[in-house]
Amino acid sequence: MLSLHQLRVFLAVYEHGSLTAAADELGYAQPSISEQVRSLERTLGVQLFRRVGRGVVPTAVADELRPHAERTVAAAEDARKAVQAVKQFETGTIRFGMFGIARLYGGAGLVADVLDRYPGVRVELIGQNSTEVQEDLRRGRLEAAMLLVGSVSGPGLKVTPVARDELVYISADPAHLATPVTPHRLSLATLVMADTTWSAEDPTRVTIRNLLHETGRNPPSRVEVEDIETAVELVGMGYADSVIAKGAAEQLLPRLAPKAGWVSLRPRTYDTFAIVHRTDATLSPAATLMIELATKRIQAIADPVHRR
Repeated sequence: MLSLHQLRVFLAVYEHGSLTAAADELGYAQPSISEQVRSLERTLGVQLFRRVGRGVVPTAVADELRPHAERTVAAAEDARKAVQAVKQFETGTIRFGMFGIARLYGGAGLVADVLDRYPGVRVELIGQNSTEVQEDLRRGRLEAAMLLVGSVSGPGLKVTPVARDELVYISADPAHLATPVTPHRLSLATLVMADTTWSAEDPTRVTIRNLLHETGRNPPSRVEVEDIETAVELVGMGYADSVIAKGAAEQLLPRLAPKAGWVSLRPRTYDTFAIVHRTDATLSPAATLMIELATKRIQAIADPVHRR
């Protein structure tokens, strides 16, 4: 008979491409993992993996099974959470996904909002980038998150826009801030950009590339860094300029680059923030609370997007 345990083992093996790595993740001996895979294959009457060297490669059947297994495991986790929600809410752990700079719109203030209401809870804010947080949502590791709309792709996720914030050009050179920055001027700029690990998917960079499509070139990144704070500091030191969200600029420039300022792009360009969760998820009271408080926090800084 098909079991949740078999499906969890299957997903771990599928993700890692290794029985040994799956055993390490799940905390079982490797022979136990092998037996669970064989048992699942006997139950379904198909071959799910082929051995290649020291690893395994999923078959076409495994590719077909994966999304169904993910939904089943996620649904089982939702059911477990729903049963335990009331009992554990006031003393349990609240986990909420936030991409990197979203912490500037919530962060410590959001945690304080939760602890003021429920002093006994444990709070986890998870994520550095929208891409990794989105994957955690799909796999059921998170119930809900605050993400940029432009970063969310693929089916199975409900996206509810709640606020938008303008992207602005920041510089320590007053001459660079005299007028709004056009795509042509941006194409000639020397920039420091954050989120270098996710540069291909970063919504801000995607927006910039779209703006510069007509110019036929991308702005040269003189410096690539991971965190926005380092980028802002380098702007303040005069080594390069950057493009960041206005809410982040208003919070970081006075502290990290007091001699720098910002100006709009032309045309004005925006990032949209959204609450995201799985379409089929039954949200726990904890997730509902985090959505309420995170939305309130971000709308206090960025322009609210009201539902129609």
